[in-house]
This record gives sequence, structure tokens and C-alpha cells, in this order.
Amino acid sequence: MIRVSVFDDMTLCTDAEVERMLPLVPEPRRSQALRFKHTFGRFACLKSYLMLTDLLDSGFGLKEFKIEVGEHGKPYLAGHPDIHFNLSHCMKAIAVAVSNRPVGIDVESFRSFGDGLLGKTMNPAEKADILSSEAPEEMFAAYWTRKEAVFKLNGTGITDNLHGILTDKTKTDTTVNREKGYAVSVAMYSADFKSQSGRLW
Repeated sequence: MIRVSVFDDMTLCTDAEVERMLPLVPEPRRSQALRFKHTFGRFACLKSYLMLTDLLDSGFGLKEFKIEVGEHGKPYLAGHPDIHFNLSHCMKAIAVAVSNRPVGIDVESFRSFGDGLLGKTMNPAEKADILSSEAPEEMFAAYWTRKEAVFKLNGTGITDNLHGILTDKTKTDTTVNREKGYAVSVAMYSADFKSQSGRLW
């Protein structure tokens, strides 16, 4: 089972909404949010936690939880090895995934890119696909979120294997929101995906 939540009404990213959410999260998350200097960082920290809370409650019946951080910085739920989650945010959206199998999620705003960035992050086939697209910035964001979601699935962070990270060992599912200007991808291991039907989410 996998549950995904995406929030993209960024008109709510205000100091007033941050103040409203602060008492709704436990103290460690509250302190973490307040360490951010800007409103967006605080908002994303609080909103993603509340989205995670909702998914854990509605999808898995888990009302109380504690987040710990693994060796490579990947968060996990202490005492619940059978429940996996991942968070991501950009200036256009916040995304959360929860599953009974390892999962990664990434959301990115559309952005311009140069030849240097394209060559560093994409292999020749991906580069050709992006450059031949009618909407190359959208296609770049789609590819980048797939790669980042797989890195987060693996729990390694971004490594040097940018060109070869997308393999048949993983399954990714991408949605592009042209109206709001972002792409979001979810990744799972292919062996785990076989128990799913259709799309990941």
C-alpha cells in the first residue's frame, strides 16, 4: 500500500499560517521549524509534518510516532520498521509519501537549465529526450524528480551515479502540473511494485 499527498496552494504560505500550525506539532518539530529564517522554510517544515501525520493516521492507523534519522540522513519512524515515508518540497509544492515498502518522493519547480547542468545530470538518451521535447523545462523537471526520488528511496543522497540511477530495479511514477509549474515523482523498488496494480499513486 502507498499513500501520497501533494499540497500546492502556496498562497497559504504566510506567517499567520505558520503561527496557526506551530501548536499542532510536537516540540522537536516546532523547534526545527523555527530554526528556518524565512517563512517558506518554516511553513514547509510544519505543513509536511502535518501531511505526514494525516497519512499515517488515515492509511496506517498510526496516531503517535517519532522520527529518527538514518546513517545517510534518511528519516524513518522509530519502532515501525514496516512503515516507510519520505518528504519533499519546493517553492511550488510539498509532497509526502507513506508506504509499507521503501519509498522515495521528490517535487521540483520547473526551471531553466544550461548545457553544463544537462550534461552533468542526464545521460545521452535522457538529454536527447529533453531537448526534443516541446516543453524541455517540464521534461527536465520530470527526469530530475525521478532520479532524486530513487536516490531518496535508496537512502544514499545524491551520488555520482546521476547518469545511470534510473534502472529496471526501480519503478518511478511522475506527474507534471503545468498549471502550477512543478513535477513530482514517486519511486519504489520494482520487486515491491509487483504487489501494486497500475500506477504507484
